Amino acid sequence: YGQTEVHLTTRQTIEIPHIHYTKLEEIEADLLKNGTPVGSERDEIVNIVACPGTNRCKFANIDTISLAMKLDEKLFGKEMPIKLRISISGCPYACTSPILNEIGITGRKKPHRTPGLCTGCGHCAEFCRESAIEVKNGAAVVIDGKCFQCGVCIESCPFKLIDVETQGYRITVGGRRGRHPKLGRELVEVETEEEVVEIIEKLSYWIYRRAWSGRLLSDQLDDIQFEKFKEEILSNRKE
Repeated sequence: YGQTEVHLTTRQTIEIPHIHYTKLEEIEADLLKNGTPVGSERDEIVNIVACPGTNRCKFANIDTISLAMKLDEKLFGKEMPIKLRISISGCPYACTSPILNEIGITGRKKPHRTPGLCTGCGHCAEFCRESAIEVKNGAAVVIDGKCFQCGVCIESCPFKLIDVETQGYRITVGGRRGRHPKLGRELVEVETEEEVVEIIEKLSYWIYRRAWSGRLLSDQLDDIQFEKFKEEILSNRKE
């Protein structure tokens, strides 16, 4: 249909360049037959982007592939008034730039030091890139205001004295790339995949019913009261 090449895009899709317009319907039919539907060419929920996650990355805090597949099965290709991009990152290193997408999901781990047993070796402090750990009176102390909840210190402790206090998924909304990039705002942090799917489904429903076409979601969130929007999305959640 095109040339003897394909292009892997920045959003993890496959592009076949230089197809003559007379063959577009033919190739679309063939792609549908082999289970490869086309997408991203209209206002809809486009493909879910995810990093390798716990399957292949030592820094990952969540199984990004499992979550991406669940969201893709439920949401991919749904018609929207705007193009809706969802990105998942397994940790705060944010390799997939979740905070620069309409909806972003980031895996996080909050560390907890076992009291009374820490030797104060400082190994965890050396690994912390945020300077969020200090050794005081012979013990490591985590400074909450600086901690990024990346989980690196948990794995770095040679005596396994730092464990996971909480593990969760941080959900952000309203980010964008492009000529005028904007950081998404934190909506909520939840603990399970099921909660993530529930929140993302509520977000997509709100956008389908309430957003208007022709303007990016980030601009629309500026025009409404974000706290009111947040309250509406988070109300009536499943227990």
